[in-house]
Amino acid sequence: MVLNRLMLSTGQSGMRDMTLSAAIAGAGIAGLAAATLLARRGWRVEIFDKSPAPAPVGSGLILQPVGLAVLNRLGCLQAISDRGARIDRLFGRVVPSNRIVLDVRYGSPGSGKHGIAVHRDTLFRALLTAARHEGLAITHSSNVASVVQGRGGEWLQMIDGARHGPFDLVIDGLGARSALSPGSGRELSYGALWASLDWPASGFMDNTLEQRYEYASCMAGVLPIGQPAGSDVRQAAFFWSIKQEHFDSWRRVPLDQWKEAVLRVWPQAIAFVDQIASHDDLVMARYRHRTRRDPVSGRTVHLGDSFHATSPQLGQGANMALLDALALDTALDMQPDLDTALGEYARMRATHVWLYQFISLVFTPFYQSDSRLVAALRDHLLSPASRLAPVQWLLGGMVAGELGYPLRAMRAAPFRGTPLAQGRDGSDAIIFPSP
Repeated sequence: MVLNRLMLSTGQSGMRDMTLSAAIAGAGIAGLAAATLLARRGWRVEIFDKSPAPAPVGSGLILQPVGLAVLNRLGCLQAISDRGARIDRLFGRVVPSNRIVLDVRYGSPGSGKHGIAVHRDTLFRALLTAARHEGLAITHSSNVASVVQGRGGEWLQMIDGARHGPFDLVIDGLGARSALSPGSGRELSYGALWASLDWPASGFMDNTLEQRYEYASCMAGVLPIGQPAGSDVRQAAFFWSIKQEHFDSWRRVPLDQWKEAVLRVWPQAIAFVDQIASHDDLVMARYRHRTRRDPVSGRTVHLGDSFHATSPQLGQGANMALLDALALDTALDMQPDLDTALGEYARMRATHVWLYQFISLVFTPFYQSDSRLVAALRDHLLSPASRLAPVQWLLGGMVAGELGYPLRAMRAAPFRGTPLAQGRDGSDAIIFPSP
C-alpha cells in the first residue's frame, strides 16, 4: 500500500498509476465506465457482477449532452450515435383537455444541442466493448456482500464466502440497493411498466419524448430509442406509470382491461398496445430516492445509483453515473495522493448531485403522485410559466444535465484523448455527430 501510494505520487506521465489496483463491483453504466478509465491509467482492474452473463436491465433512456460528452471521452459516442434516436424535445399533454403542459427543447434552433435515446442494451454493449478493448473481463455470478480491510488493502467479500483482493480501491457500482451502500433512502410509491416495441409508421413525433397525463396519477409515454443491435427495425420504449403496490393486482386483471385504460388516455397508443400480447411483455421498474452524504467510505467509492438514486422523471440517471466516472478519473489527474483524490471526487460532484436530487424530489410529484392539487398547479401555473423565455432556458439546461455546470468543474485537470468542447454561449457542450 505504501509503495502504491508513492507510485501515484510520482507524477510521471504514463507510469504513475501503473501499480494501483481496483475492484469494480457491478458491471453497470458507472462500473464499466470507471473500469475503462482506470485501465487506461495503467491500473490493474477486475470487474465483478452478480449476473451469470453480460446483460443490461431496463428498456430505454436518454443520454443527455453531459452524458454524451463522457461517452465521447470513452470512445463510445459513434456506436451510440449510429444506433440511437436524436431527441430534440420533451412534450406532454393532459387529458381530457388536451392542454400542452410540457414542452421543453434543449436549445435554440441551430444550437446543435440534443440528446440521444437508446435501448439500454445499446449503451451496455458500447461500454462493454470499450472495457474489453482495454483487456478487461467480467467475473460473473459474483454477488458482493461487503468490503473488508485486510492484509495488503481492500478485499471483496462475496455472499458465497469467497474473497477477492487485495485492492487499493473498490468502486461500488451496484445500484440503488447496493450492499456496500446501506443507509437512508425510501422506495418511491410510483414505478413504471416498460416495453421495447416497434416504431409505428405514423402518429408519433420522431425526435420527441412524448407523454400523456391524467392528473398526476396516470402517465403514458413513448420514447424513440433507435435500432437495437442486430436489428434494422426502429423501436420505442413505451411506459405506463403504476404504483408499486398495485403491480400484483395489475397482473391479475385481464390485459385487455389495462389496454382499454391506456387507450382512454391516449387513443393513438393503439399502435403500441396492439404489440403487447401478455403481462410478461412489460417489465416493472421500481424506483428509490436516496443520496449518500459522502460518496467515499475509506477506499470504497460510490458511483451512480449507489451514490444518488431517484425517479427517472428528469432522465438523468445514466448521465449522472457517467459523470461520476469521469469525475473520479479527473480527480486522480488533479491530486497526486489517492486519498486526497477521492476527497476531490466527492467535492467535484457535490453541487451537481445535490441540485438534481433536489429538483427530482420537487418535480416528481407533479407527474407521479396521488395529489390533485399538484396536478392543478402543474396545469395552470407551471405550464404557462414554462413558456416564458427565461424559464425555457432554465428547463432546457435542466433536462440537458447542465445545471451546476458539472463538466466545467472537471476542466481543471488535463484530459487525455478528445477534449471536452464548450458551447458558444459558454455552457458545457460537446460536438457530436447526428444519428
